[in-house]
Amino acid sequence: MQHTVIVVDDEPAIRDMLTQALSQEPYEVLCADSAEEALNIIAQEPVDVILSDDKMPGMSGTEFLAIVRRQYPDTIRMILTGHASLESAIHAINEGEIYRFFTKPCNMVDLMVTIRQALQHKDLMAENQRLLQIVRQQSLSLETLERQHPGITKVKRDQNGTVIVDDE
Repeated sequence: MQHTVIVVDDEPAIRDMLTQALSQEPYEVLCADSAEEALNIIAQEPVDVILSDDKMPGMSGTEFLAIVRRQYPDTIRMILTGHASLESAIHAINEGEIYRFFTKPCNMVDLMVTIRQALQHKDLMAENQRLLQIVRQQSLSLETLERQHPGITKVKRDQNGTVIVDDE
């Protein structure tokens, strides 16, 4: 399954640089120059990772990611900002529950590795949910079978652990 990453930044040079770097990865890369534009895109197309600037005209990245957290909680949210402060980082973490906070200029290798790891984690969580659903369905099937045929799910074993089969 191909993942989708959206870059949200009001500076065209930053968007272009990030898009160029991400184009080397096996992702579909989308761009938006504002939080409002990004929200419109996300409403039309599922997005796995958002990499957003924090200081943008209109709506800040932190406000934007807080909205995304409420509407699309499974989307991984990251901030890339040139105006980092401890207060802004704490606010972004608390409001948008961001996955990672990067400062401009950022180490591109670190950014790429972080996105890969975040997507691997997301895929593992999705697989975990899929397997959990299978286990729940199987458990319900066994309960139903046991109600209809009491004792059918019981296995008799001897002292060595060998299964005993009745000749009945």
